[in-house]
Amino acid sequence: MNAEHENNLDINPASEIFTEFIPAVRLLNNSDTTCTFEKGKIPSLKHIPTTGFWFSTKTEEWEKNAHVAPRRQYVITIKGNIKFKVSDGSTFIIEPGIVLLAEDVMGEGHSWEMVESKEWERLYIPMTENTEDFFIPDPK
Repeated sequence: MNAEHENNLDINPASEIFTEFIPAVRLLNNSDTTCTFEKGKIPSLKHIPTTGFWFSTKTEEWEKNAHVAPRRQYVITIKGNIKFKVSDGSTFIIEPGIVLLAEDVMGEGHSWEMVESKEWERLYIPMTENTEDFFIPDPK
């Protein structure tokens, strides 16, 4: 997918250098399938292949217990503050403006609870198979 500039120059989005980013946290599996997380960012204005998305405000009780992500997916919080917990007991907060990449599809999974909110409005965007997630981890 190339765009054409007004001076008839080809612009290839894949070769662009991104200088603006959105904060993100990625849930992932360790080699022993326990769940961990890392903080980082994803580039803004980056085309990310997807096949669909859906909104949710519903919360099932099983979701509050430890569970794996049903698929690799981006979770965009529209409203609410959510505290996630991983296998070693470490926690982090997701709030509007921070993208969650749920990629812990095996093992123990993660749990979460609402913090200072009664409802979690969110958008689920599944990643297409074998697609890069474009996550850039923060330096350690």
